[in-house]
Amino acid sequence: MAKRNPLLAAPPHAVEVALKRLGADLRTARTRRNLTLAEVAEKIGTGVRAVRDAERGQPSTGIAIYIALLWAYDLIRQLDEVADPLRDERGQTLARLKERKRARKPAGLSDEF
Repeated sequence: MAKRNPLLAAPPHAVEVALKRLGADLRTARTRRNLTLAEVAEKIGTGVRAVRDAERGQPSTGIAIYIALLWAYDLIRQLDEVADPLRDERGQTLARLKERKRARKPAGLSDEF
């Protein structure tokens, strides 16, 4: 029997909150556009259940569903900012530290006389 992904059973609190918020925001986008679950599901080529699960922030919903919903509501451009390396301050700091370590000469004996 396949092992169940623990992320689906008990995601970290921050992940759960973010999924719920995203789902609620997607539902708001759909209702503001006066679209039904069935209309959106047909537009993105999936079933009503997948759209409903995304709107509920279910961790088992695939990221493709979330992205397709953003596309359907003409909100997909906002993804350009997600995980943007230019906005990743911690990652940039770690990369600079790594470069400094590589730039140092190794300690030890010198062959210069």
